[in-house]
Amino acid sequence: MKKNLFSKQNGIRILFLALIIVTGYLVSSILSIKSDHGVNQQDGMYWQPKNTINAVMMGTSHVHCGINTGLLWEKYGIASYDYSGAEQPLWMTYFFLKELYKYQSPEVVVVDMYAPARFKEDYQYDWIAQNIYGMKFSLNKMQMLAVSVEPRRMHEYFPAFAVYHSRYDSLEKEDFENFFWNSQQKEAFKGYTPYWNKEKQNCPQIQTKVSGGLTHKSEVYLRKIINLTRKKGSRLILITVPYIFTEEDQQTYNQIKEISEEEGVPFINYNEYYEKMGLNFEEDFNDFSHLNYWGSCKFTDYFGSYLSSEQGLPDQRGEAGYESWDDNVEMIQKELKSHLKK
Repeated sequence: MKKNLFSKQNGIRILFLALIIVTGYLVSSILSIKSDHGVNQQDGMYWQPKNTINAVMMGTSHVHCGINTGLLWEKYGIASYDYSGAEQPLWMTYFFLKELYKYQSPEVVVVDMYAPARFKEDYQYDWIAQNIYGMKFSLNKMQMLAVSVEPRRMHEYFPAFAVYHSRYDSLEKEDFENFFWNSQQKEAFKGYTPYWNKEKQNCPQIQTKVSGGLTHKSEVYLRKIINLTRKKGSRLILITVPYIFTEEDQQTYNQIKEISEEEGVPFINYNEYYEKMGLNFEEDFNDFSHLNYWGSCKFTDYFGSYLSSEQGLPDQRGEAGYESWDDNVEMIQKELKSHLKK
């Protein structure tokens, strides 16, 4: 006699299994680490409509604090995303890019060069967690961990659940807004996270022609990034988002410039264009290392003009499938209004 697959007992088993899956999803979504320093930028990429990101911005916090995705859309119609993380070294950028290509086919890839100029260690732990916890488990993630974390410290970052399972006492409102039914809000986030402080800075006056300081590991992964974008058919642009740079930084930028010329890739050090973009050193910096909201708007406008006129990125405003960029503009404007009321 055939066993009845639709028996009451099997129905109970299926219901119990479904309950376990749903509970696991809810618990994981609530307890997973959220942070605008890189985790949310990683997680947010997975919510973007497939093959809609036309310009991806990569690198350190200089990117997600300094490149205003809403302004790029509102003024130039550029569908961009800040796919970056705090103090992200180039080897992690490389694996981020590999992850991105699973879901997106950007025409332009922009990579900020601040990290290789400022951070010289082969293992950079200060902000490494921000560049790990938002990425889905995959072979690509394991390969990234293998070159980013020493074996003796791997347990500190993998598996992720072992790290965040004890967050019960620190849950906030944001932790309960991370579900599939929040998809419109998740799609609207494009990585940009502005700073609102205004801190006076001194304009650096650096003219050194000395070249050097790029570590072997950084150079290896810079060339890997160049080769990967070439293979995928994206145009790569190397930049520095404006900040208060040093002579040592400039020496590394001089070496990067030599490599970019050798490889036929543009490298634009926007620290050389303070005056042209109209940066005000009294009001446009959050701190020595980051632009604030107002500074980011000036830089983004200047950079957006280059992307539009020199790189020929199309204006996609009004096209079907790009509604979430309109939502991104509204999200940023709402945040600005909230700040101005304080």
